[in-house]
Amino acid sequence: MEPLPELYSIFQGEVAAVTDFGAFVAIPGCRKQGLVHRTHMSSCRVDKPSEIVDVGDKVWVKLIGKEMKEDKLKLSLSMKVVHQGTGKDLDPNNVCLDQDERKKRTFRDYTSQKITLEAVLNTMCKKCGCKGHFAKECFMQPGGTKYSLIPEEEEEEEVAAAGREGDKKISKAEESSKKRKKVQGEEEEEEEAQGQAVLRVGLGELGLRQRRSSALQQEAQALREAQQGSQEEEAQEAQEVALG
Repeated sequence: MEPLPELYSIFQGEVAAVTDFGAFVAIPGCRKQGLVHRTHMSSCRVDKPSEIVDVGDKVWVKLIGKEMKEDKLKLSLSMKVVHQGTGKDLDPNNVCLDQDERKKRTFRDYTSQKITLEAVLNTMCKKCGCKGHFAKECFMQPGGTKYSLIPEEEEEEEVAAAGREGDKKISKAEESSKKRKKVQGEEEEEEEAQGQAVLRVGLGELGLRQRRSSALQQEAQALREAQQGSQEEEAQEAQEVALG
């Protein structure tokens, strides 16, 4: 069996082929080739690998993965974690590689899998004893606070009771407001009726005064007429005596 470089070792190889998804680099000392996927060519986005490398180029790579698939060993290489001028390891602790693996797991395609919410909601965590998640997804520390993702039935009832109590308070406030408006309207009507009554009384007194004044004027006129008639009679009698 041909000797292969150790995992996470760095070496310089020659580009044997370039495809749309990456480049194949020959492993020195054997006939194997490793794939540098376009996502591992540069820290920037690469759409066309042919713009980065060409066949026959010498590149520094890091062996980041070995996988047996269909009785064939597949080697994964990376260029972005190695300085292409000096061959220095830019990620000695493999932090970038771990981040890339997390991204792959995060954006995995789950469209072909059925999601059953009831199975998750009714699941009891064996680690913390709370509902709604599995033990492998539990983030509670030993001796720490327990967190339940689903509210208990008692809490739901308390929330519903609080909502009903709030509705009752709102209805009472609306009813009280209606009563105040009704009382206020009745008071305004009563004040208006009293005002009209006072106005009628005032008009009645004014009419009575006017009638009294008219009667007094008529009496004075009649008295004057009577005095004038008496004076005319006395003058006529005096005239008759003088002529006789």
